[in-house]
Amino acid sequence: MEKVEKYKKIARDIVEDLGKRLHGNGDIETQVITDEDHGQYLVFNNGWRDGQHRIYGSIAHIEVKKDGKVWLHHDGTDLIIGQMLLDAGVPKKDLVIGFHAPVMRGDTEFAVA
Repeated sequence: MEKVEKYKKIARDIVEDLGKRLHGNGDIETQVITDEDHGQYLVFNNGWRDGQHRIYGSIAHIEVKKDGKVWLHHDGTDLIIGQMLLDAGVPKKDLVIGFHAPVMRGDTEFAVA
């Protein structure tokens, strides 16, 4: 359980940092969404471009599962969130690159699931 709490703090710190870096612009708001009970950490864009084009979607999504695995579901940045997780103390054996197909995960140094 201690490991899960440590990983939740790492994930929360990363999305909060991303939220500050990507603070939105004009009518597009960058939202940081955290759900500690379910281990969900997201950064979203929400708003309108030029009053005509809806902008809504995930910039980043990290999930910390109860088994101690950290799932990087989405990284829509050029900041390499996977490396940020590694640098913060999540070992490769606990990091699942969730946007890679399950059949590809076995060919990496990261956790399969």
